[in-house]
Amino acid sequence: MSEANAKNIKTVDHKQHAAFFRQSGWLMIATIAGGAMTFGVHFLTKSDSVPKSQYAAFGTLLMVVACLPTMPLQMIFAQQSALALATGRERQLAGMIRLAWLWTFIVWLFGAASVFVFQKQIVAGWHLPDATGLWVTLLLLLFSLWVPLFSGVLQGRQDFFWLGWSTILGGVGRFAGAVFLVLALSLGSAGMMAGALMGVGLSAAVAIWRTRDLWSLVAERFDGKNLLRQVLPLVFGFGACQFMFTSDTMFAKAYFSDDEIAPYVAAGTLSRALLWLVMPLAAVMFPKIVHASARSEKSNLFGIVVLGTAVLAICGGLGLWLVGPLVIKLVYKSTYLGAATLIPWYAGAMVPLAMANVLVNDLLARARFGVVPWMVLLAAAYGFTLPVMLNHFPGRLEVVLQTLGAFNLLLFLVCAWFTWGKTGDRR
Repeated sequence: MSEANAKNIKTVDHKQHAAFFRQSGWLMIATIAGGAMTFGVHFLTKSDSVPKSQYAAFGTLLMVVACLPTMPLQMIFAQQSALALATGRERQLAGMIRLAWLWTFIVWLFGAASVFVFQKQIVAGWHLPDATGLWVTLLLLLFSLWVPLFSGVLQGRQDFFWLGWSTILGGVGRFAGAVFLVLALSLGSAGMMAGALMGVGLSAAVAIWRTRDLWSLVAERFDGKNLLRQVLPLVFGFGACQFMFTSDTMFAKAYFSDDEIAPYVAAGTLSRALLWLVMPLAAVMFPKIVHASARSEKSNLFGIVVLGTAVLAICGGLGLWLVGPLVIKLVYKSTYLGAATLIPWYAGAMVPLAMANVLVNDLLARARFGVVPWMVLLAAAYGFTLPVMLNHFPGRLEVVLQTLGAFNLLLFLVCAWFTWGKTGDRR
């Protein structure tokens, strides 16, 4: 894609369906390629440098990163970029990007200072081998905040070509870095996290470079109050989705030993791939609907995305149920075989979440924010219920996934009601 084309992607393609299938197909390819490289890191569990305790520590630190509000941050800048390009407010967008860039760094500095003060307690509480992985994770957290910021701009301007390459290069950097640091230097979980840092850093560099023509513009003042009214529902809505997607491992870590959590992390790594497989459909749909709504244009992509997501998620879940145990045997040591019994529950919990994700993208792209308080309430109820269930059924990992699956199904039903059960403009 030429520089001129990348800068001028401002309107919805007139051949909307052809463009959608081309762009979402490319993002799926990129997601699978980047995900395969990322998953390749888990082959390192066969090395003596990564015993179960190290892998459990890696899984816990990785879930700390996963709990960052990256999904809300990316969708905020996807929405604002699409709106700015549709209404000619690029200079205001430049000011928003630079302000967010500065404040993410400031917030990270305060977080780093807190970790420095409480690092001994954190290392002991999470059963980490030492503080090295924790400090690598801190740097990873910083770049993990910048990736969604600038990837959101790429998504909002519909520059899906470079959004895909950012994903692929990030996976390559993560895999190559982790392999070298673990096999050559025997750094264990710290080396695996450092590999993740290399990959995320490379993704951030690509996204920052490809959006420089926007964030380097002379900034104009923007209406902060109006911006908050637009973005706060996205923060809470997509934040609730991300909490449902990522928090289960951190809850489980407090109730189970490293030997029990390591297979759980393995099952989760495979099962979450279902959501990553179908997310490109909603990722391409979101800025197109924002753009169309801003210009009062009609868009009928929603039905295609719902059907495509349902087919891919259900078929993927069934396929994982069948071949998951074989993948576990291939990738992990024999001591991880317990993960095979968790995969059906994990994959089943991801299917309704994948469907809910599409509905949430559509509702929030159309500024139909009435669903957000219910999503937040469900996420809070899940966070309260899961510890209660774990205390009531001690020693049963499948209870975590049964609870997660039930709340994901409730999330889908709530979103379905606001999508189809309530009257609304479905332009």
